[in-house]
Amino acid sequence: MTTIEFSKVVTNERSALRNYAYQLTRDLNDTHDLVQETMLKAFSNKEKFQDGTNIKGWLYTIMKNSFINNYRKLMKRAAMLSASENAYLLDSFSPATLNTGEDRFMMKDLKTAVDSLPEDLRKTFLLNFKGFKYHEIAEILIIPIGTVKTRIFMARKILRSQLKAYGEAYGLREN
Repeated sequence: MTTIEFSKVVTNERSALRNYAYQLTRDLNDTHDLVQETMLKAFSNKEKFQDGTNIKGWLYTIMKNSFINNYRKLMKRAAMLSASENAYLLDSFSPATLNTGEDRFMMKDLKTAVDSLPEDLRKTFLLNFKGFKYHEIAEILIIPIGTVKTRIFMARKILRSQLKAYGEAYGLREN
């Protein structure tokens, strides 16, 4: 694969990488940093990529390893700071107030969206959200497992469209 072809293929995966990075970091700035670091490592290690390999999987592995390494560095740095003689000053710091206004709006919108689902979709979705497996939901609601899967799919699709603004605000795109 030529460098230009490799560059195009890797660049086309940027959106998928951004979504995966956000799942790992849950922070928009960290997401951008992780994607940038992954792209840099991919381009600098192009010669290690073998034709025929799943490039998306290769990039996801680079990203996951980078995330884990960064996390370990942060934990090591935090442990070193806590071991200092002034650790009580570092550990005692907390912000005076937390700004949870945006979170409250988001949770209100999420609750409204879930409450607006048709009852059969809402019940099935909430059981799945609470951690029940498909076959358990089917037993509880006395419906076929295929119906459970369809209802959950439809509920997610409706919620995704109703909450699309949040996805756009956080830089997420549907694949």
